Amino acid sequence: MTQTVPVSAVIPCYRCSQTVGRAVASVAAQTALPVELILVDDGSTDETRSVLIELRERHAPGWIKLLLLDENVGAASARNAGWDMATGRYIAFLDADDSWHPNKLQIQYAFMLAAPEVAVCGHGHNQVTNIPRAPVPRKPVFRKLPAIYVLLKNPFITPSFMVRSNLPIRFLSGRRHMEDHLFLMRVSAAGFQIAKIGISLAFIYKNIFGDAGLSADLWIMQRREIENYEILRREKGISHIASGLLKIYSWLKFFRRYLIVIARKIQRGVDK
Repeated sequence: MTQTVPVSAVIPCYRCSQTVGRAVASVAAQTALPVELILVDDGSTDETRSVLIELRERHAPGWIKLLLLDENVGAASARNAGWDMATGRYIAFLDADDSWHPNKLQIQYAFMLAAPEVAVCGHGHNQVTNIPRAPVPRKPVFRKLPAIYVLLKNPFITPSFMVRSNLPIRFLSGRRHMEDHLFLMRVSAAGFQIAKIGISLAFIYKNIFGDAGLSADLWIMQRREIENYEILRREKGISHIASGLLKIYSWLKFFRRYLIVIARKIQRGVDK
C-alpha cells in the first residue's frame, strides 16, 4: 500500500491548463502520498479553473483542495497562500509545468524526519522534453549548506523545496523573479539550516534561463538578484561590504548566462 505522509503539496497555477495534469499525475504517483494537494489558481483568465476542478473530481474526495485567487498575484504570493491553507507538518512545492520523481516525497520526508535541525531541504533536477522513465535513485547523500554557499548560488529550484510548515519565513509577497533564492537566503541569514540531497528528483521541461516565459528575461532576473542582496542588507542579514561583493559576483554570473543564451541562438541557427 502507498504510504501517506504529513506533507502538503502546493502547486501555484497560472494559465496552466496544458501542463498541470502532468504535474498532478506526478504527485498522485508518489510512493509516499502527500496528505493533500493544494492547487492555487493565481487569477487565471483561461480555462485553468475548469481543468483544476476536473482534476479534483478525478481523485479521492478531499485530497485535492482548490484555492481560487481573484487576481494574479504571482507565484510567490500564491505559494504563501497555499502554505497558509496547508495542514501538513511539511510543505512541498511544485510548479504547474514540471513534475516529480515517484520517490521524491518518500526520500525527502525520511530525511526531514531524521534531521529536525533542518528547516528546508531540496535536491537536484533534470531538464527533459518528455515525461521520463524515472530510474530508481541511488542512495541519497545529504549535505548541509553553509550560509556563504546559499548567498553565492541558488542551491536548488522551487520544485525541489520541502519546508517545515512552522517556519516563520515566507516568500516575499509580490516578488515575481528570483523569489526562491531570496527565500533561501533569508532562511539561512536567520540562522535556519538548509540541506541538499545529492540526487535529481524533479523534472523541468524548460531551461532554467534563456527559454520562453519568466526565465527568458535575463535582465529582469539580474535586477531582481541585485535587489535581493539589497533587501538582505536592509534586513541586516549581510553587511554593506558583503552586499557589494555579492553584487559584483552577480554581474559576473549574468554575463556568463548572457553568453550562454547567445551561443544557444547561434547553434540553433546553424542547425536549421
